[in-house]
Order: sequence, then C-alpha cells, then structure tokens
Amino acid sequence: MTHRIFTLIIVISLFFQGCAGFAAGVKEGEGISRHGYSIQVGAFREVRNAERLTAKLQSTGIEAFYFKKDNGVYAVRFGDFPTHAAAKKSARELVAKGMVGSFFIAVPQNVSLKRNEPELRETGGKMPKPKPAGDMGGIAARTAERFVGIPYRWGGNNVVEGMDCSGFVRAVYNLCGVNIPRTSTEQFRVGENVGRDDLMDGDLVFFGASANEISHVGIYVGHGRFVHAPRRGDDIKVSSLDDAYFAKKFVGARRYF
Repeated sequence: MTHRIFTLIIVISLFFQGCAGFAAGVKEGEGISRHGYSIQVGAFREVRNAERLTAKLQSTGIEAFYFKKDNGVYAVRFGDFPTHAAAKKSARELVAKGMVGSFFIAVPQNVSLKRNEPELRETGGKMPKPKPAGDMGGIAARTAERFVGIPYRWGGNNVVEGMDCSGFVRAVYNLCGVNIPRTSTEQFRVGENVGRDDLMDGDLVFFGASANEISHVGIYVGHGRFVHAPRRGDDIKVSSLDDAYFAKKFVGARRYF
C-alpha cells in the first residue's frame, strides 16, 4: 500500500508540473549528450495507430514518441542504446513479448554539442566528422515542421501526461541525435544562451513568468516563428514570437549544437 501511494504521488506531481517540471540538480551546461541507437517500429498511415502503439509502450515505462516521416507515414521510436547489438537485443525481447512486430535500428547522428561533449559512444568503428552546427540546427527546424498538424497527446494518461511541450522538443532533438533534459525548466538551464536577435533555426525558445518560472518551450524555425505543442490534445502548430502573448512571456533561448 505504501509503495502504491508513493507511486501515485509521483505521477500526480508530474501531471501538475506540466511542461516546467523538476529542475533540482541540473546545472548550466549539464544534461546534454549524444543520443545513441534507437528502436523504430511501425509505418502507419493513420496517426491514431501510432498514438495507440506509443501509449502501449509508455504503459510499460518506455519513453516512446511518434513522428511523421518524409514519406508521410507515422513511426514510433524509443530507446537510447550504446551499441547496435544492445538495441537489437532489446527489440527482439519486445517482439517475443508481443509488444512490437518488425523493427528498425536507427543509428546515431553525428553531432557536435555546444557543451559537455561526452566520450564518444561505441559505434562499431571510427566516428565520422560531426556536421556543422548551423546544418544541424536547420535539420532540427525542418524536423520540427514535419510535426505541424499532428495531435501530440503522448499516448494517454501516463507518467508523461501534461508534459507535451517539453516532450515534443525532446523528441525532435532525439531524432537529430541529441539528448536534452526532460522538462522545459531543465532545458532552459543547459545549452548556450542566445539573444532574440541572434536566433537560428533549431534553437529552443522559452516562455514563462521569469527565468525561474518557465512554463513553455518551442523550436525556432526562422522568420520570427517557432513550432510548439500549445496544450494537451491540441495539434502541433507554428506561432510567432511577435504575438502579444508570446512577446510578453518570452524569457530567452538556448542552443545545443
């Protein structure tokens, strides 16, 4: 009974913190790392099918997300493994349990991080030269734009309930090969500080009452616009930094590669 009460308290706490969440223990420049091998499953024409699979995986504690591919179909991705073999082993275990069907192992992106570059992950060979930072920012922005119009609900009532805005930008960055913290408050505390006049594609833009009270985050995509998940159950959309509400709430921006 005590264990159940403790678990319930954690879930309720996560729910009410929304996009902001916890910030304790995260210092500036920490919490950024390269993303390893991931498991990708599904090729769905209907987003609701990707959402259902995401919910099924999340119900077991797997931090999965769904996204729209270049060809217009939806896929589900999860995991951060140091080697291809580790990712494949985990995927096969899920197949054996009937959780997923066929799968694809996504290899790590070659990115150069702004701060706290970790030791290179094992990739079965020599790590290629990282792509220029500006190029990766553009890739992040174009990736974010592919989410526009998707009803990003994160699969239902589970431990990531109410964390859509920070979960969305985290998913985009994972697709681009970078791990950032889970909540917008933590995300704001890492990376490189960027002034509004110096924003580039792929930067994260933050909103709230103050630097200590971050309540929302989005991905800058150029021309004063950013892509974000406005609220739970709403579609991913593009908004302007010049909109009265966002202009008033703008707190700052961060760059990670």
